[in-house]
Amino acid sequence: MPPVRLTAAARAERLADRRGLPASDPGPQAVIDACTAWLGAAQDHSSSNDGGVARDYSLLTGWSSSYPETTGYIIPTMIAVARRTGDAALHERARRMLDWCVAIQFPAGGFQGGKIDSTPRVPVTFNTGQILLGLAAGVAAYGAAYEDALHRAARWLRDSQDADGCWRRHPTPFARPGDKAYETHVAWGLFEADRAAPGHGYGAAGLRQVDWALTRQQPNGWFASNCLDEPLKPLSHTIGYVLRGLLEAQRFSARADLLDAAVRTGTGVANAVADDGYLPGRLDHAFLPGADFACLTGSAQNAHCLFLLYQRTGERRFLDAARRLNGFVRRTVAIDGPAHVRGGVKGAFPVDGDYGAWAYLNWAAKFCIDANLLELEVGDA
Repeated sequence: MPPVRLTAAARAERLADRRGLPASDPGPQAVIDACTAWLGAAQDHSSSNDGGVARDYSLLTGWSSSYPETTGYIIPTMIAVARRTGDAALHERARRMLDWCVAIQFPAGGFQGGKIDSTPRVPVTFNTGQILLGLAAGVAAYGAAYEDALHRAARWLRDSQDADGCWRRHPTPFARPGDKAYETHVAWGLFEADRAAPGHGYGAAGLRQVDWALTRQQPNGWFASNCLDEPLKPLSHTIGYVLRGLLEAQRFSARADLLDAAVRTGTGVANAVADDGYLPGRLDHAFLPGADFACLTGSAQNAHCLFLLYQRTGERRFLDAARRLNGFVRRTVAIDGPAHVRGGVKGAFPVDGDYGAWAYLNWAAKFCIDANLLELEVGDA
């Protein structure tokens, strides 16, 4: 590949990251506010201008087109912040995202992978599960307008599942082929659909996938078959996905074995978090570093999961690691500065790390908001 042609902004960000993180932590509320504003800007500046949220803002190429998958799971976050603040404009943003998702749904119920202008345009299991999270939140918040889309997506997932619980028929064309344990995050979408519309077997299908995923868990909590591209060194991002799916399966079913499985994975993650909150962007089979950068998305996701584990177990090691993770990510977020990056969360720290390099990712901002909202909820425990 030809060398990347860096803009002045990209060179400046790389230089700043090489100097290290700022000493000051802006705190949860300031980062929640800044990231929420950035997601609004990402919706307004999407190059496809369709109501979806731009996948990213790149320091090399500017705003991208809208990304269906992550727009789907940004919806519950936008609704949560709208309810917390009483901001009607955020509800309106969530409705625009929902209406766009409904408009692009395939007749059979699935949703495409990639950005809205990516090809091939084919239905994908994972992306459909993430948008299902948004549709379920839409039904809960806004009612019947989103029920048909929810049922079509949930039925499509339920009915395309293999007998062993794994989904293999509709893989993404944008990742390495193979089974994916982190589709427990798809199962979560089915749990939410079951809550919104019980009696259709959606939750049971989700639990079948989680039971299959547990066959890929090692005794120390690490999961095989759990990465987009390097299964021997999965991203903290996909580890965060599989762990959240376990926790949501436990919440849905109240099964003690699922909490035990989540504790094993959470312990491995917590032990990998450095004193300053740095978590390597990839972790090998012993939860040892597999990369020399932090995947900030994964750091925020795992912080959220560790807060949840603390709430369910009372174990302070999870709380302490979660707070360190959140503090690290917050220190990477610019509260002031140029409009397109203010409140954005980079794919990696440093910015040229091998995940979302040179870009601020919409799902990184979403998970950062979620983790900091939960930190505020946990309080001064």
